[in-house]
Formats: sequence, structure tokens, C-alpha cells
Amino acid sequence: MAVALAGQLREGTKKSHTMAENTGFVACFLKGVVEKTSYRKLISDLYFVYKAMEEEIDRLVQQDHPVIKHIGFKELFRRQTLEKDLKFYYGNNWLDQIKISESAQSYVNRIRLVANESPELLVGHHYTRYIGDLSGGQILKKIAKKALNLKGDDGLNFYEFKLIEDEKLFKKSYSETLNKLPIDQKIADKIIEEANEAFAYNMNMFRELEGNLISVLGRIVFNFLTKKVRKGSTED
Repeated sequence: MAVALAGQLREGTKKSHTMAENTGFVACFLKGVVEKTSYRKLISDLYFVYKAMEEEIDRLVQQDHPVIKHIGFKELFRRQTLEKDLKFYYGNNWLDQIKISESAQSYVNRIRLVANESPELLVGHHYTRYIGDLSGGQILKKIAKKALNLKGDDGLNFYEFKLIEDEKLFKKSYSETLNKLPIDQKIADKIIEEANEAFAYNMNMFRELEGNLISVLGRIVFNFLTKKVRKGSTED
């Protein structure tokens, strides 16, 4: 029997959503503090996450999984858009240059495990990442574009859902799909729990990136200050 999963997911992940927004990396991002090295590391980690997610979704859809077959929306897939962005930041040999972080690897491992042992729980990861990207994508795109001084969509393809004409209408349809999934309340509760786990994996990635961001910004400040000192000593 289907349950009203969409509303339960929204309410059940509110706390995790707030916590994720308050991590140092995301808070800096939302304030326009975006540094190229850390940003391209973010999208390289996301590439591995989405590669795993989309491979598992495709496999389960092909197997006609009773739950996952309903959420195999190709218009949401991000792997190809991330590949375009990685090519922009790293060049044609981008795949040879990127390396998955420990936190992203843990995230990927979780996606693979869930997809093989309890595939229906993949809905929690699907909702957390894709609907989050769709909902906040344009805002984050504008912030990144300004902070990184980018022109056009180069380096920002990740935020573009070109196969979705009306985002509001799509999200409404997505919610209706979640509410019609052939699951009971017990499974719904597990999906919500897994969605919160997905937020936790994302926060671990953000914290690791936060360390990189602080390190880079520290070097920038140090170089700026030492340059001023050198300039001052020359003028004296």
C-alpha cells in the first residue's frame, strides 16, 4: 500500500538540511566565498557519487525493480553535465587528473551497498541529491558564476537541467511519484532514515572540502600580507 512519502521526506529531513547548509563550506559558498581549487574538487567528488548512483539506478530500472523503476528520471541525471564541467576545469584528460576523496568514496560505497542489499532505500539518496540540486541549482549557479568570474555556462553545466522545461511542475510530478510508490510505512521510515544518512555523507564531503578551502584561503591571505610587507619595506 502506497504512503504519502514526499511530505514525510521533506519533514523528516528538515534538521539534516539545515545542518548541511550550516557547514562551513556551504555557508561560505552561500555568502559568495567560492575558490576554484575547492570548487573543482567538489564537482570531481560529485562526479563519482552521481556515476555510482546513475549506474545503480539504470541497472535496477533494467531489472524492473518494483520501486526504483518509478524514479529513473533521465532528465535528472548529472553525470554528463559534470563531465562537461570537469573538462572545462581540468582539460580533455580530466579523468586522469581527478581523484576521489575519502569522504566521497565512503558515500559511493554506501550507494553501492544500498543498491545491492536494499534497493528501495536508494530513493532516499535520489531525493536528497537530485531534488536538492534542482531546487537550489539556479541560486548556486549565480553565486559560483560571480565568485569564479565565469562567462556563460562554461564550468556551470551541473546546475542546468535542460531536459526539464518547468521545474515547479516537475517537482510536483516527482512528489506525486513518491506518494504512489508501492511501499508500506515501515519501508517509508527506512527511506527517510536513509535520506538523513545521505545528508550525513554529504556533510562529510563538505567538511573535507572546508579543510581544503581554509588551507587555500590561508595561503592567499598569507601571500597578500607578505606582499604588503615586502612592498612596505621597499618604500621605507
